[in-house]
Amino acid sequence: MAYQPFDLTGKVALITGGNSGIGLGFAEALAQAGADVCIWGTNPDKNAAALEQLQSHGGKAAAQICNVGDQAAVKAAFAETLANFGRVDSCFANAGVSGRSDQSNFTDMPVEEWHRVTNVNLDGAFFTLQAAAKHMTEREGGGRLVGTTSLSAMEGAPRGIHYAATKGALVSIMISLGVGLARYGITANTVMPGWIETPMTENAFNWDKFAAAVKPRIPMRRWGEKEDFGGLAVYLASDASAYHSGDNFIIDGAYNKF
Repeated sequence: MAYQPFDLTGKVALITGGNSGIGLGFAEALAQAGADVCIWGTNPDKNAAALEQLQSHGGKAAAQICNVGDQAAVKAAFAETLANFGRVDSCFANAGVSGRSDQSNFTDMPVEEWHRVTNVNLDGAFFTLQAAAKHMTEREGGGRLVGTTSLSAMEGAPRGIHYAATKGALVSIMISLGVGLARYGITANTVMPGWIETPMTENAFNWDKFAAAVKPRIPMRRWGEKEDFGGLAVYLASDASAYHSGDNFIIDGAYNKF
């Protein structure tokens, strides 16, 4: 019999922020590998467009409106996901927002700006992972938890300290979950992107001065794309990663090594 640990038939994956960018890259690859996929997002139009793409792969797919920074909304959305799919085998805590450039100077940063970013990127990840972990520990079969972080967590982001803080915290959270949930057969890992073409980075990438300064520093000489995350998503959701936990996967075209 052929080696088939990457076949996700019968498995259910949940991806927050799954209607565009890296999240949609995760979701499309998981669907193509046979998983049933549920995405959460806050934009109805983007949800609908992403859902159409996912359904084209032939499996079951759904898109739900959910603000992950609202704990009650997360609990309700997770219950809806379970009602629709019956289970969640892998949960990708991917939803996130960036800092506002006009409010990112640390010494002048309004507390409202700090909380706007930490509410989604950190509180939202906590609420999502907590709901998923509760579900996975109460059933047999284990599960997969994945968090999307950023190179800013380890390289320094003086104009985005609040964003960097949330991503650094998520790395620590996932390491702790990898240890604490191992007894339940649950793995916890993070994916750390470098410079990836997404709606979040569009303004920066279209700024000629920024592109001229950063792109030549990427050894692969290109921006990353959402498709660059598909294979890793399938691996992390699959049986092949059952003994791989507490790790951080850097996907940056070797940018951090240059």
